[in-house]
Amino acid sequence: MKVKDYFVRYSRQIFIDEIGLDGQRKIRDAKVLVIGAGGLGSPVIQYLAAAGVGVLGIADFDRVEVHNLNRQVIHAENSVGHCKVNSASQFVNALNSDVKVVGIEEKIGKSNVEEILSSYDIIVDCTDNFTSRYLINDHSVSLGKPLVYGSILGFSGQVALFNYKGSKNLRDVFPNPPSEEDVPDCDRLGVLGSLPGIVGSMMAHHTLKLIIGLPVPLNQLTLIDSLSWRFHTIEF
Repeated sequence: MKVKDYFVRYSRQIFIDEIGLDGQRKIRDAKVLVIGAGGLGSPVIQYLAAAGVGVLGIADFDRVEVHNLNRQVIHAENSVGHCKVNSASQFVNALNSDVKVVGIEEKIGKSNVEEILSSYDIIVDCTDNFTSRYLINDHSVSLGKPLVYGSILGFSGQVALFNYKGSKNLRDVFPNPPSEEDVPDCDRLGVLGSLPGIVGSMMAHHTLKLIIGLPVPLNQLTLIDSLSWRFHTIEF
């Protein structure tokens, strides 16, 4: 992209005093890994791509199903049956050709997590199970990678930043994962389609602030009750 076109495209970010050209260059040079291209991953991927993140890794092993479409807004009806990574990559390429997409069609586990995470500056956890969350958290800590965390269910959500400049991590809030059979999930209890947009947008916002070097909330868990429209912050 020509310099003039680049400036015009991102001008509304560049015009912000706290961002400017230096901040936009940081966004362009950033490497962010989004794990999960579903409900939370959709708005995160959308807004990071729109902002001009230079390298956007997208890790997911699942395929698009029709029941995903109420909330996973980067996927379309013609994506049903196709790999989420491929669908997400096509979305990003159509939205912003400046962004280099790295598709990782793998289930992240003990054998590959360190290798996958090591190439990125920031990890964004958009997964939907505690096994993955704790695995990603623990390896983000061991690799010294900041982690943006979010979760959703029904009308409720959570957002936090972990392991940034010595801040605490997931195990400091919840030392051990609950058993999976005791944990409610969207498959059984559902989620209102707009909720991932709210929580995922907050996650993308925190990620961009991390990239630019703006102040971010540390050692805090934000609880979102979108039914009564209440937001609570728990310090830990």
